[in-house]
Amino acid sequence: MNIWTRWIWPWISNSHHWHGPDGVPARLVEHLAYSGLALLIAVLIALPIGLLIGHRRRGAFTVVSVATAGRAVPTLGLLILVYLLTNASSWAWLIPLAVLAIPPILVNTYEGVLGVDADITDAARGMGMTGTQVLLRAEFPVALPLIIVGVRTAAIQVVATATIAAYISLGGFGRYIFDGLATNDYATVASGALLVVLLALAVQVLFVGIRRVLVPAGLRTRATGS
Repeated sequence: MNIWTRWIWPWISNSHHWHGPDGVPARLVEHLAYSGLALLIAVLIALPIGLLIGHRRRGAFTVVSVATAGRAVPTLGLLILVYLLTNASSWAWLIPLAVLAIPPILVNTYEGVLGVDADITDAARGMGMTGTQVLLRAEFPVALPLIIVGVRTAAIQVVATATIAAYISLGGFGRYIFDGLATNDYATVASGALLVVLLALAVQVLFVGIRRVLVPAGLRTRATGS
């Protein structure tokens, strides 16, 4: 008997798991709230920095250093540290998730702007645009496909990692995983893990749609590997 028929399907098909504060819809809202807020903060930090240093054509060392440091930091370890330093704050999950999301957004934004053809920026300056106008009207639109890839990567990573919120007794799909492990309820663990995977796949599909809406067809090829 495989995992699906033994554990996951009986759990998923049980209506009890789809209602109330512990039901899947409620946990989904919590998971999306954790992920969305962390991603928003990461975008607000990484996007302007990436645009600025990419526009100025310098700061590669800063980008590489931040990206390397962000990827090397153990998310769960950082969560525990922040949780202890903030006297068991219920917001401790926000910092490690934002730290996780910043590197791909920063790197892709920087590389996207840096990779804009010099002829485009020269033409924009020749039209009398200021540096800010060149950045916002010429470089940013061309770099947008790669920027969206960076945000998409960050979003998927955050959604997959937001389960750590349950480690400090908060909600989200991680609640199923941690509670199931604590009680040896492997049906709940497997179902919670599946829900996280499905949500990550849904985020992937969402960003495909976002790219189709925001990026002209002629620019989509810039986002290589997307």
